[in-house]
Amino acid sequence: MGTWGTGPFDSDLAGDFTDGLRGLASQQIISALEEALRRVAESGPRIDSGDEVEAVAAAALVASQIPGSKVVISCEDGPDEPLPQLPASLRALARLGPVAKVDLGRG
Repeated sequence: MGTWGTGPFDSDLAGDFTDGLRGLASQQIISALEEALRRVAESGPRIDSGDEVEAVAAAALVASQIPGSKVVISCEDGPDEPLPQLPASLRALARLGPVAKVDLGRG
């Protein structure tokens, strides 16, 4: 396992997560993103580092679809195919989990 930067996709675990989205149907992609975000949002004060990495990658993918977002996913980082239209509920879940929990966990 390796980490080479501070970006949401700068680790082998994040790459494995986005690679796992390849070839999935739209609803399966949405479910995978939701599951990654929910694991962290519903966790206690301690978060498994693998869950944390996946949730941050999922949150970045969700944020990239918000109109006017400055989050841009390069073709090297994200899934091979464009993401489906993501439901607004994922945006709310992304706000609850990774950023808040990661900041609390490192503070």
